[in-house]
Amino acid sequence: DLQAIDRPDFGVIIEDVDLADLGRRAGGLLTVKALDRQIKIHCPDVDQILMARGEFRRVLQILVNLVGNAVRYSPEGSQVRIVVEREHRQARVLVIDQGAGVALEDREKIFDKFERLGRDDPGGSGLGLYISRKLARAMGGDISVGGTPGEGARFILTLPVLD
Repeated sequence: DLQAIDRPDFGVIIEDVDLADLGRRAGGLLTVKALDRQIKIHCPDVDQILMARGEFRRVLQILVNLVGNAVRYSPEGSQVRIVVEREHRQARVLVIDQGAGVALEDREKIFDKFERLGRDDPGGSGLGLYISRKLARAMGGDISVGGTPGEGARFILTLPVLD
């Protein structure tokens, strides 16, 4: 993935995607990992739909990364929420955890290649957020991080709304 997205001719397929469905799929794929740590993943309701423009497998890849990070960095017994919403001309997926959050000064640095913010825990290469942001931007969207440090992180994937 890293070699592919760093090529100047890298492109994605733009198709209609249901972000609520993709949020449910990402949450489902990480349920066992979350249960190992007694973390509950709350997904969009089964009747919720939010259509956007993006590449199905790439959006799923991004969401699996974001939800996986939320599970990895949240305390045992906490919750991770996947929320979809429309704001103006953008569809948004929010992945909200109850971990330590991301300090204001690290909110851009966290998307740098190989950046792990000094973490020495096993697993993770520091490439997931870098790749995810590059993919989001290739689809006409972006990823940002918010939330209150000490009270959890809020990663927000935005994609163009389907007209």
